[in-house]
Amino acid sequence: MSPQVAVALIIMALVTIGVIDVVVRTRRVVTTPTERAVHDTLQTAALAARSLRAGLSPQSAADAVPHLRELTGASAVAVYDADVALLAAESADSVLPDHVVRVFDDAAHSAHDGGRRVLKTVSPASTLRSVIAQPLIADEQTVGVLIVATAQEPGPGLLGAVAEVARYVSSQLELAELDASRSRLDRAEVLALRAQISPHFIYNALNTIASFVRTDPDRARELILDFADFTRYSFRAAGEYTLLADELRNIDRYLTLERARFGSTLTVKLQIAPEVLNVVLPFLALQPLVENAVRHGLAGRRSGTITITAVDAGSDCVISVEDDGVGMDPELLRTGDIDALTPPQRPVSDDAGAHVGLTNVDHRLRAAFGNDYGLIVETAPGAGTKVGMRVPKFRPGVAV
Repeated sequence: MSPQVAVALIIMALVTIGVIDVVVRTRRVVTTPTERAVHDTLQTAALAARSLRAGLSPQSAADAVPHLRELTGASAVAVYDADVALLAAESADSVLPDHVVRVFDDAAHSAHDGGRRVLKTVSPASTLRSVIAQPLIADEQTVGVLIVATAQEPGPGLLGAVAEVARYVSSQLELAELDASRSRLDRAEVLALRAQISPHFIYNALNTIASFVRTDPDRARELILDFADFTRYSFRAAGEYTLLADELRNIDRYLTLERARFGSTLTVKLQIAPEVLNVVLPFLALQPLVENAVRHGLAGRRSGTITITAVDAGSDCVISVEDDGVGMDPELLRTGDIDALTPPQRPVSDDAGAHVGLTNVDHRLRAAFGNDYGLIVETAPGAGTKVGMRVPKFRPGVAV
């Protein structure tokens, strides 16, 4: 064996020993009893949160109480709702005796009515000695009561732990209500958008179809089918989000009906990158942009061109609708409920009837993706209008 080889082998052995030593020391550092306890507690809290984020119900309470009992180390745990009705209970014993349930009920009512922690003592014959009833406060209202029962007299440490667990449960219930409120708002905004868009378009579409019934029955039949598909999609009940491909398909039906009304005066150009067709965006987010381009692009003119583009922009998809119409003064786009941008790039408002439903779309984009994803408009008198949006290709919680 040459000296060089021997030296190399020695170096390799030293490196291997060093790596093993680092691994052993690292493993010893990250697996201390304290760290394991913290990890287990966080994991248990996450499991409880997963149930509570659905709101307070018999099912969510039943799923959460085993984890809440583990967090508090209690002999028994129960959860009551805002009406002080028992939703679920978990005990070290298989069944809670009736006299214990009565103590739970009494403590829950007292905590709920008083809005503060209540301590009760169970009968000496019971294996449970003390009951702690902690109200669950969300948005300054009592939304439920957490009951914790122990076999010994509770000390300051346990009382503090129960208070923190109750605060954690309350925060999850607040988030659940926030999610529910956001969903209700999204549904209300979609309904408002439908009501805002539909009347004038439906009236015009039906008039157009009627004009073809005698002169071109086959064309009228095709337009009726397009109209039926358009309304079926626009008034669907499923989901707050849709695929760009589906939105574009419905816009094609809309434009077919509009071209039948305007004839050759309306020219539509599409520039769509195939790789962004599966991007998810809020339902009916693109329709108002196209409708306003048609309405205002052709306002008082004999002809007009609408250009719809969707391009790949790295982690985002950039979509725009542009018309070559009369445009408008950017100062008219100022509004108090939308963050202002520097002209000529500014979110759109509904001031003076300039645009239909675009503020609605702007709000929904920002609610779904954040304030960086609102509508942007570029316009000037006589220079047409371009309205665009940037949509992330992927966002957790946003799916069809």
